[in-house]
Amino acid sequence: MNKVVIVSSTRVAEITKLLENTFRIVNIGLIDELAMMAHKMKIDIWEVIDAAATKPFGFMPFYPGPGVGGHCIPKDPLYLYWKARKFGFKSRFIKLASDVISYMPEYVVRRLEEALKARGVKLDGANILIIGLTYKRDVKDLRKSPALDIFEILKKARAEVSYHDPLIPYLKFAELNFKSLPLTKTNIEKFDCVVIATDHSSLDYKLILENAKMIFDTRNIYKGKVNKKIIKL
Repeated sequence: MNKVVIVSSTRVAEITKLLENTFRIVNIGLIDELAMMAHKMKIDIWEVIDAAATKPFGFMPFYPGPGVGGHCIPKDPLYLYWKARKFGFKSRFIKLASDVISYMPEYVVRRLEEALKARGVKLDGANILIIGLTYKRDVKDLRKSPALDIFEILKKARAEVSYHDPLIPYLKFAELNFKSLPLTKTNIEKFDCVVIATDHSSLDYKLILENAKMIFDTRNIYKGKVNKKIIKL
């Protein structure tokens, strides 16, 4: 049921919206940092989150990923950070969370580079397929998508990058034109690694698992699966 909540002023109403998005960016930044920490400790952060979520009160699960996109979360908390400085207050949580999240696309590429090197493949010249370009599943929106940041970092590292996204048939990126590659057995087999950046619900993840040489799963699509070809965030 929709309900209009009355507050004392437009300023309170505005900061209410900013608080909601700031709450999310801080918690996403925290879980991203814990994901990086857990990797160093050889612990599955996804299992940890699921176990913590069994607590019946006081815990709200947030999940790591390759970054955040869209119109609100990347922008609104930083607006609040900027506005607070106008009043002589410097927020440490907001900036730190934003910095952690902004680093995630680079972190994905660094992890990918390590995994390829362990298999005797250099990132320079490696064939990489990015699955999903939009900033979140089943939404045709590329605004500030972390998948595009991953795409750009890989291109700068001179990897051969292609993509598949059922919602984005064509992409003009860095003055180059790209086309979504059909997701077929033959195409998947060509790549040194498939990076699942956005977990669209319509994708055939079984086909990817059966035919990819290596999969970097940033969205925990293959939850619970133990397979040497799967790398989790």
